[in-house]
Amino acid sequence: RQAAERLGVSLGTVQNMVESGVLEAWKTVGGHRRIPVASLEAYLARRQQGTPSAVSPGQELDVLIAEDDPTLQMLYQFTMEKWDLPLRIRMVDNGFDGLIQVGQSPPDVLITDLMMPGMDGFEMIRRLRATPGLTHMDIIVVSALDAEMITDQGGLPADVTVFPKPIPFHEIKGFLRGRLVARNRKSP
Repeated sequence: RQAAERLGVSLGTVQNMVESGVLEAWKTVGGHRRIPVASLEAYLARRQQGTPSAVSPGQELDVLIAEDDPTLQMLYQFTMEKWDLPLRIRMVDNGFDGLIQVGQSPPDVLITDLMMPGMDGFEMIRRLRATPGLTHMDIIVVSALDAEMITDQGGLPADVTVFPKPIPFHEIKGFLRGRLVARNRKSP
């Protein structure tokens, strides 16, 4: 509770941060989480200073996340900032804003939910895949919908990677790491 107050977030968000490894913690015999002050201070210091990168601009992997739930947006941000990967993370909360961001500066990877207000992820993906020049952009879907529900909504292109919720950060990190390795092999 003290960590939530100090960070200005809900208790549930702190629990998600602990479970995803953003904050170090342990559980007491009674099941209560205990977060070391040092872990909280280190997190706050990273947030204030930004995570310095040894990678020059342009070598970062540009990741656009389309997610309408503010708690999940924070969880993506907190978790991915902790990874030792050169990432540039941008966030939008609907398909319209996703299309605008892609139009202004296409990301290397788009991570999107499917059910969002306004333009949903299905329509955004259809429009993106119909746009010449965006085939290099990887698309990852993270959704609570199962395969049958996705098919009922018209399905997704075969090249879209689909993960179920809750957010599988381990798999996403592996995907992004693989994308970075592939990029480095292409670099002179």
